[in-house]
Amino acid sequence: MTDPQAARWKHDGVAVVRADQLDSNTAQTPGMNRAAAINFARTGAQKLWAGTVHIHAGAKTGAHHHGALESVIFVVKGRARMRWGEALEFTAEAGPGDFIYVPPWVPHQEINASADETLQCVLVRSDGEAVAVNLDLAPAETPETVAWIDPIHRA
Repeated sequence: MTDPQAARWKHDGVAVVRADQLDSNTAQTPGMNRAAAINFARTGAQKLWAGTVHIHAGAKTGAHHHGALESVIFVVKGRARMRWGEALEFTAEAGPGDFIYVPPWVPHQEINASADETLQCVLVRSDGEAVAVNLDLAPAETPETVAWIDPIHRA
């Protein structure tokens, strides 16, 4: 006799989404290509959205925010330049292996800092829905570079 719990986990347990099965039918922002791997529609995820982001060499996204969602960007390949703020007046860069955290409602823009290499990232958000609210902002001409300091380790 088969254990009914084991039978349930067979199809409702772990989901592996292959690289060639990502879904680009998700919220988009001009200048980047998002593709969903994990979301409610595909895997039943209730509190997560995860996928990939590609920004072509020298390209930048339009200004946008993700509503009440938190976002984490992991840089796989290339150099990311982030701008954020009401006029995108702040900036910081991240490279391969770096994580970027974007709090809810923060207007931001992703920029590929490389003129010849595609920026490849993994993106995770705190809800199963893909929210992208595109904004029409007049960006500051010279953003201020901000070095992030972990509040736990501040002197």
